[in-house]
Amino acid sequence: MIFVMDIGNTNVKAAVFDGSRLVKRWRCATDTTMTSDQYGIIMIDLFRYHGLRMEDVEGIMISSVVPSINYTIEHMCRDYFHIEPRLLVPGMKTGLNIKYENPRELGSDRIANAVAVSALYGGPSIFIDFGTATTYGVVSDRREFLGGAIGPGLRMMNRALATGTAKLPSIELVLPEEIIGRTTVSNLQSGVLYGYIGSVEKIVSKMKREMGGSEIKVIATGGMAHLVKDNSNVIDVINPDLTLTGLRLIYEKNL
Repeated sequence: MIFVMDIGNTNVKAAVFDGSRLVKRWRCATDTTMTSDQYGIIMIDLFRYHGLRMEDVEGIMISSVVPSINYTIEHMCRDYFHIEPRLLVPGMKTGLNIKYENPRELGSDRIANAVAVSALYGGPSIFIDFGTATTYGVVSDRREFLGGAIGPGLRMMNRALATGTAKLPSIELVLPEEIIGRTTVSNLQSGVLYGYIGSVEKIVSKMKREMGGSEIKVIATGGMAHLVKDNSNVIDVINPDLTLTGLRLIYEKNL
């Protein structure tokens, strides 16, 4: 079995694969104050609860956008899995031609997403990861990662309004039926949520024009993917395991 971890700014997503089959996935909080032993105990409990054996894990692949936690997680893997983990870094085999001007600037989670999209859906494709930040990527039909865009995530926008103003509250991220709100909360919900969906539509539309056609698949992953898909026709497919699958594919390419 292969164990993969995607360390994001808010959550650590993890999964166990048996070959190409996803056995189990879960998530826990990204907490830079936790020790390797604390993360190790979490993993012991999760594996035991789901009837899995840590001794059956043969390899570990990690993607991280939080460098300050990498040592802790790597140390946990050595102590509790007795395996030297592989961290997704520039220079690893991905099967993609990365057209970024400086590939070292490219987040490892975006590389994993691009690999999974190219393998599962082909190109040309656009993929969107609705995480703490909203990241867009474009894959060509020649297995090229062409670039993309990065914007704030929905929760980050909500938090910025609440903390950056004197009187505006934090809101529940529920789309109101009418865009013309009659309370401060409904005004905020309209502005934040409809504005966010509109920005996604605009970015995808412009990307499709730059790529020279409208028949381009759009694949989404991340917590807010369903909200956007349910209220727009911009997303074709939601794949919650996109990043984790990409990590498994990259691991296999680097055996």
